[in-house]
Amino acid sequence: MKRKLEDAPMNMTPMIDVVFQLIIFFITAIDMQRRDLDLQLKLAMAPHGKPVTTRNPLTIYVDVDQQGRISIGGVRMTTDYLYVVLRKAVNEFGQRNVPVVIRGDMKTSHEDIRKVMDACSRAGLFTVLFAAIQEKA
Repeated sequence: MKRKLEDAPMNMTPMIDVVFQLIIFFITAIDMQRRDLDLQLKLAMAPHGKPVTTRNPLTIYVDVDQQGRISIGGVRMTTDYLYVVLRKAVNEFGQRNVPVVIRGDMKTSHEDIRKVMDACSRAGLFTVLFAAIQEKA
């Protein structure tokens, strides 16, 4: 005697495996994004600045420390190499699609921030934002 298809129980094991894989992926992705930022930087205060509500996944975060050293994702680079990275992003995604966020330490000189801004404009990127904090932690 054949059983009807309707009476067969549904195997939930593959679905549970997929859910666990997704959870592991998102936990790892969130942790990697946090590690990419230089947590040693002391950002300037901007109590009246507008908070970021939406994030573009193509955003490039450029850190500039007190000594004027430039890095992206913890990788130190010169302004010439920064230009190459930014130019590659423009070629790949278009200049209107790639915003740049400059995360400068509060003690960084304007000259060092200006070098990053110049590299952005040379690469054709004109959506440049500056990271700051609204309240002291």
